[in-house]
Amino acid sequence: MEVAKDAFAKKGAEASLEEIARLAGVGIGTLYRHFPTRDALIGDVYRNETEQLARAARDLAERLPPKEALRQWMLVFIDYIATKQGMYPVLNSLVGGTSTLYAASGPLISSSMEMLTARAVESGDIRLDIPPLDLLRAVSGLASNNGPDWKDAARRMVDIIIAGIEVRPE
Repeated sequence: MEVAKDAFAKKGAEASLEEIARLAGVGIGTLYRHFPTRDALIGDVYRNETEQLARAARDLAERLPPKEALRQWMLVFIDYIATKQGMYPVLNSLVGGTSTLYAASGPLISSSMEMLTARAVESGDIRLDIPPLDLLRAVSGLASNNGPDWKDAARRMVDIIIAGIEVRPE
């Protein structure tokens, strides 16, 4: 999955299954046994990325204080967006489109953001006068300008967003 993700992110629709199998150190038959079609591999890579993002939310919530867990997850979300951007040409090549994939991933991502923001609000670390989904939209919007150092700029903006919702002792 990691090899396919990297190949799709770097080469887009030009990444061949033969190349992915070779880079993964398996034969093309092995690849086809696990992923009978190119679309199956693309879909599984995308679903895997989304599931890792949701797992990261749970893991961060267990390990970090609420506000920091939210901040760290937003940074992980930026990496997710970067991967997704690299995969757009491949995702757009899916027979039947992406609506099914996106419909399944949306609730996972939204529920992760809702859980993390609820924890941070309950702890008193942040005040949220907007729906949690708006925070997600703000972070997604940071990635819409994908200039040469957009990821660094987006990471800095996450800190500004957190500072804007943070409750400071009087």
